Amino acid sequence: MTIELDHNQSLSTIQKPHLNFKKGEFWRHIPAYQDIDEKTFLDHKWQMKMSITSVKKLLETLKEIVSDEFYNDVKQGFQESPMAVRITPYVMSLIDWNNPYADPLRRQFLPLASQRLPDHPELHLDSLHEQDDSPVHGLTHRYPDKVLFLALDICPVYCRYCTRSYAIGSDTEEVSKVKMQQDMMRYDQMFAYLKSHPEVEDVVLSGGDAFMLRPERLEYLLKNLISIPHILRIRVATKGPAILPMKILTDHKWTDTLTDYVKLARKQGKEICLHTHFSHPSEVTDISERAMQHLFEAGVTVRNQSVLQRGVNDSAETMILLNRRISALHVHPYYVYVHDLVSGVEDLRTTVQEAIDIEKAVRGSTAGFNTPTFVVDAPGGGGKRDVHSFEYYDRDTGISVYTAPSVKPGQYFMYFDPLQNLNQDMQLQWLNPTKAEEMKLDALANAKIHSK
Repeated sequence: MTIELDHNQSLSTIQKPHLNFKKGEFWRHIPAYQDIDEKTFLDHKWQMKMSITSVKKLLETLKEIVSDEFYNDVKQGFQESPMAVRITPYVMSLIDWNNPYADPLRRQFLPLASQRLPDHPELHLDSLHEQDDSPVHGLTHRYPDKVLFLALDICPVYCRYCTRSYAIGSDTEEVSKVKMQQDMMRYDQMFAYLKSHPEVEDVVLSGGDAFMLRPERLEYLLKNLISIPHILRIRVATKGPAILPMKILTDHKWTDTLTDYVKLARKQGKEICLHTHFSHPSEVTDISERAMQHLFEAGVTVRNQSVLQRGVNDSAETMILLNRRISALHVHPYYVYVHDLVSGVEDLRTTVQEAIDIEKAVRGSTAGFNTPTFVVDAPGGGGKRDVHSFEYYDRDTGISVYTAPSVKPGQYFMYFDPLQNLNQDMQLQWLNPTKAEEMKLDALANAKIHSK
């Protein structure tokens, strides 16, 4: 049978689930947004003004559609969370409030006390030791030719799983944050370091979130970075397209600054691209599609980095759908991170073995250039390692050991599976400091044998 399409017929009608994402005024089912027209909802300033930052604002927004039990659960979760909370109306409208306990977007952004699990003894706020590899405050130089440039410490939303919970957002009852403020003197020190290190060719402009930089500040940073002769590649890091895509459509100064500098950099033989952060298929809507099409037409390369999270995207089916859906928007799947060893979010972590199994199923489901690499960002500063590349992995103790010969030769880095995935006896052993040290020493010894 031959199927003919006219120009108005969607490809999604031909059994392509990855093209079936939310369209229309889907936000109106939320009581607080039921009278909000499209022009208002697409206004990025309105989105930021109406973002949820407290339990009180959450209740005002949801009114009678959440139970008292859920409300009290959130209230306690706010108090115990190491991350500040900020959720845009856009994200709020994508959460299934008929079943908020299981919803994958709610799990990423809104903490519940009832789902919190005790931290693994090896969890830390700065598990990647970024501050140890920072010659200048906010500039991490770990890889030979790449640096991480932390320009600010605020985001349009705060992800529970953030690897930089030691610095990002305001202080909480649990954590007093390291500050990464937008300070011109600090920037000048960072630029001076970069100019004196010609081996650096790649800069990740992050934070915080580059979406929160004023257009003038974004221009200042990009202008200075591309003026350094040996810097060839700049990645602007933002979760914005996943949680505030309307900014690309309505904050013309910010978007024009990005696209203008992409073109300017290319004329100089350099590249500026955007790295974003879709983690679940339901984060993609027709607003995302419009925003990504705008960037695509302007010649902006967009890559995606997801975090593997329990109850969010820890199945092959979900990850395959996510990759196909964002690929349809010309967003290239780049990395899937095994969840970092971050305090306060043990309920979101998966095991290394689960990552291996999902990666095996994902590979071959679509084109190779649209297939992400699953990685462990080695705790202690070893950098990103292919999830399969461990020197040793003990599924009973949950310890995997990696090396990073081009980053920190001769060193070994351990990742620890969540306690909930270990048997009861092993969980008790981890709570015994002596036993825990013995298990780590045994894993290290085995890794050294296998790496010879």
